Parts: sequence; structure tokens; C-alpha cells
Amino acid sequence: MRKPTPRREASVAVIDIGSNSVRLVVYEALARSLITVFNEKALCGLGREVQSTGLLATDAVDKALTALRRFRALIRVMKVGRVYAIATAACRDARNGPDFIAAAERICGVSIEILSGPREAKLSALGVISGVHKPNGIVGDLGGGSLELIDVRGNQVRKGVTLPLGSLALQDASQKSLKRAEKIAREALAGALPLKAARARTFYAVGGTWRALARIHIAQSGYQLKVMHGYAIPAAEALRFARRLRTLVATNQLADIELVSDARRPLLAYAALVLEYVIEVAKPKTIVFSTYGVREGLLYEQLPAVERAKDGLICAAQDLNKLLSRSARHAEELIDWTDRLFRIAKVREAEGERRLRHAACLMSDVGWRVHPDHRGEQTLALITNGNFGDVTHQERAFMALSVFYRYAGFSEQNEPPPAVRALVTHAMDERARLLGAAFRVAHLISAARPGVLPATHFRTSERKLMLVFEHRLVDLVADRVGSRFKQLARMVGRTGSIVRR
Repeated sequence: MRKPTPRREASVAVIDIGSNSVRLVVYEALARSLITVFNEKALCGLGREVQSTGLLATDAVDKALTALRRFRALIRVMKVGRVYAIATAACRDARNGPDFIAAAERICGVSIEILSGPREAKLSALGVISGVHKPNGIVGDLGGGSLELIDVRGNQVRKGVTLPLGSLALQDASQKSLKRAEKIAREALAGALPLKAARARTFYAVGGTWRALARIHIAQSGYQLKVMHGYAIPAAEALRFARRLRTLVATNQLADIELVSDARRPLLAYAALVLEYVIEVAKPKTIVFSTYGVREGLLYEQLPAVERAKDGLICAAQDLNKLLSRSARHAEELIDWTDRLFRIAKVREAEGERRLRHAACLMSDVGWRVHPDHRGEQTLALITNGNFGDVTHQERAFMALSVFYRYAGFSEQNEPPPAVRALVTHAMDERARLLGAAFRVAHLISAARPGVLPATHFRTSERKLMLVFEHRLVDLVADRVGSRFKQLARMVGRTGSIVRR
């Protein structure tokens, strides 16, 4: 009798053979909002000598193949459903690249796509589209072997270019002379077509060494939110930082170098140099660091069009809601309940504000398992540091504050951390308080159970806002419900009252 075919797991993995690192990332499933379940890299330096010798270094090849053997074993242990494998600049440029790829394919058991420069640029852009809400600017993906530049507007991607300015490649081509590297970078970037359209727009910095620069900037500036994705620096400040960093690294005076892995430290000055000349040529307004790049772009490309069109933040919030809330359906009802509240109370709301409110509704009950004394601070940390994209740091803080106020209330003894509140404007903090007050009423009424909120309604009469309970729910009315609703009504400039129908 034939054995039944084992069920294929939903998980998906990407083996990324880069010029500096070889990495395995396993995701829970192919979805609009990717959830990483495993992430490991080996810094092999495959592209260390390609510019000077035309070859992948023997020791780097051995190290990379050893890493791939472990990755294949991990894939078996984790029973990964589907595996994608890609290779970038070092493998496409080196004369012995095909031999290495053949050996790597035998180990991995899958075909490896050697990305062309334009293809790599496109996937980097798709990665940014998947992780940044309505991006508008130039994506720059700095790897070990190359720099890809490509223009992106919303979900539209233009033709990209690839330049041999990766950190390892630049170090090799310049024979470890920053002066020579400066000349190479200046000449290559001066004619880079995508940079000519970058003025006053955003430059999205992708790649591990640029993220290392951001990590140092976060430490030196005292910035409190330790989230790399979406970290933004005004271009003028980034230019000053890159110049200063290049000098400090060259003279071994950088105090925060321990924040960067040993293998990346020698490359910091080259990455800073490239960023410096990108800013000088492109004159962008802001530098935004993105942890979403080629791997995420590759998977985003596999999604059906209907999935790609979804809002990544809302999808991530829905995932958290299903995983951590008492009732996923209640959170969806809360969206409709606050829609009605804002409409009846005539609270003005832009499209982006409505989007954040909906996401906050979905996350409003994720802290219920935490001890009551710590729900506010714990959920604030969970949301501000959440591993999801399509959101700025300011927007993270707004959603986190909304849920914090839901749990902690508004007493002076339970104020949110100043570092988080400092990320939002006063108007955003006031709106977060309003939303938190709405959550406090809704969750008190319903005990987070579905079917209750749809049976309550809002009415207005002159300056009065009324919460109307259907007859079957009148026993849910209590003084505490009334006092919380009056507090909510005051926040929208009304008096509040409870009505039993």
C-alpha cells in the first residue's frame, strides 16, 4: 500500500548568498506580512577579492559551503515547505562563480537564481514597497559586492542600475585606500541616473553595513526606540554623520564600534563614504533605513496581486490580534464601533489617521495575559518594538500610546515613558488619549466578547453624546461604564450620557 504524501508545511525559506554574508531566513508562511521564525547568517566574504583577482577566495568558498550544509540541515529539521535560493554580485562577477553555484546547488538541493544587477535592484525596490507605506524616493541597496539604485513611487518601480560600490568591492578595488575609494565612488555616482531624480525625496538605505551605521547613529544620538526599520535621519545630519564616522573609523577613534560585528567593522568607512557621496549627488531630504530588501522583495513578488495590494500594517495587526487577543472578531467589531463613534461625534480624521486607528483597534487587547499592573508598559513595548513594517516610528508610538492609555488610564502616576511620547506631536498624543478612552469604554462594556458592541449605538443632541444600549444589554450598564463614557465625551467636547432602549 502506498504511503500517503506528507502534508507540505506552510513555511518558506530564503537562502541568500551575498558578497559578504550567506544567510538563511525562514518565515512562518508566504504572506503579506512576513513573520520570521528563524534567521541566521555567516559572514563569509565571498566578494573579498573579486575586483582584484576575478575569483571567489578559496577560504571564503569553503566557509560559505559549510554554512550552506548547516542551512540545509536546518531546513530539514524545520520541515520547511518551500525554499528559494538567490546569489548576488560576487557570484555573478567571479570567473569561478558558476563552479561555486554548482557545488552550492548540490548541497542545498534547490536551484539558485543568480540575480543580475537590474533584477537585484528591482527586488530591493519590491522589498521596500512591501515594508514602507507608499514609498516615494530612491532605494539604495548596499551589499558587499555592489550598490543597486532604483526609483520607486508607491508600487511603481522604474529601471534600476547596479554599481561596483559594495563595501567589500570598494575596499578591494581601492587596495584598502580610502583616498582611492573616494575617487572611485565619486566618479561612479556622478553619472548614476536614478540619483538625478532624488532631490528633496527620500533615500531608502538597504543593506547590513548601512544598518550598522544606523545602529551607531542611534547610540550616539541617544535615540530611545531601538528599531532599525523606519529609522529616519534628515539628509544634512546624515551627511555630517557619515563624514565624521569615516574619520573616526580611519583613526580608530570610534567609541561605539563594539555595536558592529568584527567582520563588518573594516567596511564601515567604505559604507559611510558611499552614503556621503550619494547624499552629495542626490540631495535627498531624508535617509530612511529599511530592513526590508531583496529577500522580502522576492517573496512579495510571489504573492497574488490581491495579496500584494493589502496594507502590510493592517495584516500584521490582524496577525497579532489572532495570536494574542481574547477574541479576534471583537477587535474587528471595535473597528466598526470606533468608526461610528468618530462619525457621530464628528471627529475629523485623515486617511492615514483612520488607518492607524484601525490597526490600534486590532492590537487593543494584546496585553490581556500580562499582570494588570504592567499591561500598559508591556503592550507599549510590544507595539513600539514590533517586528512589522509599513509604519514609521512616529506611527508606532501613536498606536502604542493608544493601547497604553487603554490599560493604564490617564492618572499622573501612570504616564507613558517620555522617550515614547517625544516621538509624537501634542496633537497625536491627544488623539491617542481619545482612542485609548474609547477602548476603555468598549472593553469595559463587552469584556472583549464579540456580539456586544454591535448592540450599542451613538446618538447626539446638541452638545450631548449618548451611548444607547439595546434592551437585551441593559444589565451591562453600570456607574463605571457611565463615568468612562462621560470622560470620553469630554474629550470630543461633549457631555455624555447612557441611554437604555
